[in-house]
Amino acid sequence: MRALVLRRFGGEPDLETMADPEAGPGEVVVDVAACGVGLTTRNCLRGDLGDDPGLLPVVPGHELVGVVSAVGPGVDGDLVGQTVTAHFYLFCGRCRRCLTAQEPLCPHGLGLIGVQRDGGLAERVALPARNLVRLPAGLDPVDATVVPDAVATPVHVAARAGITTGDRVAVVGAGGGVGAHMVQVAAAHGAAVAGLDVDPSKLAFLADELGVAAVDAARLEGAALPAAWGGMADVVVDFVGTPSSAGWALDHLDAGGRLVVLTTFPGVAAAVAQRQLVFGQLSVLGSRYASRAELEAAADLVVSGRVRPVIGERTGLDGAPRLLERLGRNEVLGRGAVVVAPAGTGA
Repeated sequence: MRALVLRRFGGEPDLETMADPEAGPGEVVVDVAACGVGLTTRNCLRGDLGDDPGLLPVVPGHELVGVVSAVGPGVDGDLVGQTVTAHFYLFCGRCRRCLTAQEPLCPHGLGLIGVQRDGGLAERVALPARNLVRLPAGLDPVDATVVPDAVATPVHVAARAGITTGDRVAVVGAGGGVGAHMVQVAAAHGAAVAGLDVDPSKLAFLADELGVAAVDAARLEGAALPAAWGGMADVVVDFVGTPSSAGWALDHLDAGGRLVVLTTFPGVAAAVAQRQLVFGQLSVLGSRYASRAELEAAADLVVSGRVRPVIGERTGLDGAPRLLERLGRNEVLGRGAVVVAPAGTGA
């Protein structure tokens, strides 16, 4: 089969031919139709989520969609022919965290798809059956690549922050792969939404296509929220993850406000004044990926039309290295998608 193979953290993957995977005990083989790519994929390539040279070579890509073609010992044969996506984290499925829909917090986790084991930027991939999430009928496989991360992550953010009708939600980095779906998930929860970005074309898309208040953040210190909000928000979701973005967020939270942070860049820290937290009764919340149940909820949002997949660029496996480079330069609106099989496969 053809696959993108990473042989050096900090480098770029190359298209190679490698042996087809086989399904071991408790595993399945998925024929990949498409795989989403975003900045998390770039983080994996850099080694930010695991940089042990013993992990290499590895096939990156965790936002895969495809059809189960084979099952290993101990796996229900009825899975063959099912269209599925996969949960990013390799979890045990048996502990208290896993049994209470907190799979990313599994203390026995074995890592991440596309880091500790081969991912979906290949024609086929072998995965633990427990990682699979079945997708609703009628969902285009390329559109569905936004489900397992770009939409599921905002679904979890909305739960962490308690986003509800009437909340004012500001999204920093709203034109990115997760941000463009976060604004939609917040709106689906009844919130008023503002999206901050630095790219004029992305700001125009947010306003004209997604119907949210677009805020130019080229000079973040001067970025102003809608006047009707009194210039303040109830929730700020920060996808940029710099000390400046965290400082701006805290300064623009109204009383009882919640800041949600998601980035995991090594060595980056922001100062937080306890006095500010106490007087404003503010909350700073970390949000770590999503549960399998939240992946299912994300799929429902997409198939119902309440969340529109924002895929700024599509390519085949041979064009994936260039797409990854463009993502690193912030040149792609929303998510990227690598189409491995013809559109419609497995739908």
